[in-house]
Amino acid sequence: MSEPTPLLTAEDVVVRFHTSKGVVHAVDGVSLRLGEGEVLAVVGESGSGKTVFTRRVMGLVAGGRGTEVAGTVTFDGTDLTALSGKELSRFWGTEIALILQDPMTSLNPVKRIGAQLTESIVLHERVSKKEALERAVELLRSVGLSEPERRVRQYPHELSGGMRQRVTIAIALSCRPRLLLADEPTTALDVTVQAQILDLLADLQSRLRMAMLLVTHDLRVVRSRSDRIAVMYAGRIVETAPTATLFASPRMPYTEALMNAVPPLAGPNHARLHVIPGRPPDLLNPPAGCRFSPRCPFAQDRCLTEEPPLRDAGSPDHRYRCWFPIGTPAWEEARARNIARGASAAGTPVTDEKVLT
Repeated sequence: MSEPTPLLTAEDVVVRFHTSKGVVHAVDGVSLRLGEGEVLAVVGESGSGKTVFTRRVMGLVAGGRGTEVAGTVTFDGTDLTALSGKELSRFWGTEIALILQDPMTSLNPVKRIGAQLTESIVLHERVSKKEALERAVELLRSVGLSEPERRVRQYPHELSGGMRQRVTIAIALSCRPRLLLADEPTTALDVTVQAQILDLLADLQSRLRMAMLLVTHDLRVVRSRSDRIAVMYAGRIVETAPTATLFASPRMPYTEALMNAVPPLAGPNHARLHVIPGRPPDLLNPPAGCRFSPRCPFAQDRCLTEEPPLRDAGSPDHRYRCWFPIGTPAWEEARARNIARGASAAGTPVTDEKVLT
């Protein structure tokens, strides 16, 4: 039996920005698939290319004016990258919706909440303004806002950050999209509200059976809220696997470093935080070989000169980009070699050649 066609397929997506200082390789050959009703988390540090990739999927990043794009994004059999702006806009709201990081910048400050909610409903569903307003009230109620009849008459500045983000979620869901792109949806919120918003998104995704691409820098928030995880570093996917598999046996040292960098929920009040040494590479001039090698405690000479391909970890569902994957004999040998050379347990790799930072 053949596998069902994915709802969303990204193949070798490339986004480069031509600047006065050179070419920024923001997204460099990313391929992902997302099925109906599935939640795929895209995780990585700031600057890894997550947001640019998400905007390319949405069609908000196009070629021209110093921007170079390549690859394809296919939604339910339609190549979105081949569509004009007008053709692409027909997918926005009804098929694909986007939630941005900061609700204050994504809401119009001089329009009432009700007007912003009904705009998309009236445009796409051809209903009266009265019917659309009734739908808007129900949408606000469905995302947990109190007194929704009063909220539709308010302006964004009259609401708290968490309430504004609930409004943006309501707007995104107003035309019942099949795919929701959530780009760091809790970045501007405090920890308590973050959990509420993430739980709300998980509940709505489950009830509405939407597919969701959840972008975040925090592995902790996706552990119980995703089916699969793709880890990005320096514009590329470095590991992808089902969520349980990734947490049980990460192969890429960067993935393990991200996990170790998450503060424990229990333990001493002053527990030492683990940090990833060094800094993300300059995407104007990415390092040769493995892009994580200047920061990897297990890097060898080969890592500095040869880029590892994405390969299977015994299953096509789990893929990684590393010459010396964690838990393998090759990794044990690399670890022992670095210890013998004097590499610190958490620090910079020691090789026969000078490592450029």
